[in-house]
Amino acid sequence: MTPPTTWEAWIEESCRAVAAVGRWRAPRPFDASGPAGLLEAPPGVPAPSAARPVVSFASNDYLGLTTHPAVVAAAHTALDRWGAGAGASRLVTGSRPVHHDLEAALAEWKGTEAAVVFPTGFAANLSVLSVVAGPGVTVHSDELNHASIIDGCRLARAEVRVYPHGDLAALGAALAATPGRAVVVTDAVFSMDGDAADLEGLAALATRYGALLVLDEAHAVLGPDLAPGAAPDVLRVGTLSKALGSLGGFVAGSRHAVDLLVNLARPYVFTTAPTPAAAAAALAALEVVRSPEGDVLRARLTAHVDRVAGAVGLAHHRSPILPVVLGSEEAALGAADQLLGAGLWVPAIRPPTVPVGTSRLRVTLSAAHADEQVARLVAALDAVVPRGSSGAA
Repeated sequence: MTPPTTWEAWIEESCRAVAAVGRWRAPRPFDASGPAGLLEAPPGVPAPSAARPVVSFASNDYLGLTTHPAVVAAAHTALDRWGAGAGASRLVTGSRPVHHDLEAALAEWKGTEAAVVFPTGFAANLSVLSVVAGPGVTVHSDELNHASIIDGCRLARAEVRVYPHGDLAALGAALAATPGRAVVVTDAVFSMDGDAADLEGLAALATRYGALLVLDEAHAVLGPDLAPGAAPDVLRVGTLSKALGSLGGFVAGSRHAVDLLVNLARPYVFTTAPTPAAAAAALAALEVVRSPEGDVLRARLTAHVDRVAGAVGLAHHRSPILPVVLGSEEAALGAADQLLGAGLWVPAIRPPTVPVGTSRLRVTLSAAHADEQVARLVAALDAVVPRGSSGAA
């Protein structure tokens, strides 16, 4: 076949190639706060209406703080005081008092000397790995790490070794054979399987071999949590856009490590700062999380997780991400459409996000879900998912 001769032709052919293998995607409009949860339905699926609302089990708003009155009010106040944008990168003119207040609160929350915020969690991972993983460093990365970690490893000038998912024996052997400085990087909770890393074991290995431990805690709303002092050298990466219901990311660690990121991390130096409204919303959400109300929200979320995990055969599951592995893309897409027809939005996840043959429904739960909504989900999953189709691949 003759290669395309123009950029337009190449782009059109590339689009056709994606569609030809059944992996064409497009975002759907979803009015999450509307009276019906208005979602554009695929062909053959009845459209939602006020009489048949859609309940989303697709969001990472685990504690329901996106619409919490205190969080919304804080964003309004910041918007009125500082306007819509930060104006520039923070080292130029983009740092507002609320950015510093948020960083101080994040450091206190994580038990570290300092913290620094970024426009996104993706940028936070890119920053850490591109700064610490230079020549002479070996990065050891779990094979199921998030795309932002994978891309950060690609940007790094270090050697990268991928170890089998959660295999501490393989990681230990690799560290023992690693000359020079080493970095171990992992999700604390993995975004597609919802399983947790063995933080105690990872900290022990990092300490034994003098490795820097980088933990992405974006989805660890219900733990696991790293015990204070478990590893002497650790950087904790988090997001403001999931449990905290806002937008942005952060890195918490030693004062010197944070100062180094501020000076060398390109996504910090050359990107406009997070909006004051987003920073204020995250700060207000953090106050909720650390209050008795936060304890109530986590207990409610845990109860929802226990209820659904028991129904889909995920014993002892402890994260609000519950995978129901169906295998083929067609099976996952068909099950998702059936659930949408019942007024429940549960996304089908398929390659390249997950390996071929492990397409799945990705159920995410929130403290904002009502008990009746969770009961509907359990009944609907029982009706559309074949027995034995559950758990991570």
